[in-house]
Amino acid sequence: MSGCNSCITTGGKVDGCQNNGGCLTGGCNKLNVFDWLSNMGMPQSETFNILEVRFKSGKKEFYRNQDQFDVVTGDAVIVDVPNGHHLGYISLQGELVRLQMQKKKIKEDEKVRKIYRVASVKDLEKYHQVRKRENPTLIRTRQIIKDMNLAMKLSDVEFQADNSKAIFYYSAVERIDYRELIKVLASEFNIRVEMRQISLRQEAGRLGGIGSCGRELCCSTWLNEFKSVSTATARYQKLSLNPSKLSGQCGRLKCCLNYELDSYMDALIDIPKLEGPLQTKKGFAKLQKTDIFRKIMWFGYELENSWHPVSCARVKEIVALNQRNILPETLESNESTNGKNHFISINKELDRIDRKYRSKNKRKPSKRSGNKKSPPNES
Repeated sequence: MSGCNSCITTGGKVDGCQNNGGCLTGGCNKLNVFDWLSNMGMPQSETFNILEVRFKSGKKEFYRNQDQFDVVTGDAVIVDVPNGHHLGYISLQGELVRLQMQKKKIKEDEKVRKIYRVASVKDLEKYHQVRKRENPTLIRTRQIIKDMNLAMKLSDVEFQADNSKAIFYYSAVERIDYRELIKVLASEFNIRVEMRQISLRQEAGRLGGIGSCGRELCCSTWLNEFKSVSTATARYQKLSLNPSKLSGQCGRLKCCLNYELDSYMDALIDIPKLEGPLQTKKGFAKLQKTDIFRKIMWFGYELENSWHPVSCARVKEIVALNQRNILPETLESNESTNGKNHFISINKELDRIDRKYRSKNKRKPSKRSGNKKSPPNES
């Protein structure tokens, strides 16, 4: 993990851009947090002494500031980890940390490890030297996995700051027996090895990328809790069940399908559920399309190619009439012509577009030499 240009270490201390945890340039790392309580006077006499520390690829843990170090968001600190120490960056402090611990159901007891010290220049230099080992180790380990014919995909390697341990992140479809692999890696790199399996969504978050919306992936910027997404979510939103359009970079259904689901569920309450086509004196009209938020349902007769927009209130009225074996004249209401006028305007727009592209598709006459008329004889 490395800071951006506005967070350069000066005088042995990471000053940060003083933007309450939200990087001004957006280049510090993913999962940045804006501390909206930092400039507010809190009634407590003492500040909360547990800090949130962020490590490589956005992993966050809580550590106790037992020695009351004078630190700010963005400072690099050395923290206690099992069998050694590691370097991380403070991502949150104050009362928001207490709220985060309550949300994640973490108790304020002795199990919370402590912060050793603020990182010095020597610590940062050593950490950057250790980080340089990660890419060659990743390439070499992938070759070893290929030689051992293991059905696993290695996505990332993270070295501990004291250069005593390395965590290998991998994804696999089935359970992998990697005991022999650990022995080979330990002798190859002379380091303690930990294998950690991650899901495909977590792998996409660690690798990063650009989504179909044109923005950076949610899982690599702010999303840290993955909720299950089903195809029923796409059905409620009347989306095309095309796997290539609904799948994200991880190969699973996009997490953003859940973002607007509640709004669609609230809007679907007013949409009538049909058990069959509507019956009119003109014929049977089948449902073709539903505009959920505008409360308009489009129907088409069996022998027609055009669609007719009908309001949800009118559809409920026709359904009630059909249940009493009464057939209305047409789909449109006699009292209102707004839907008909809207239908006419849309058809005019479609006709205009058809004429535009029809004129472009007309083939121009070929200018072959054989088709040219010979000039008249002047003799």
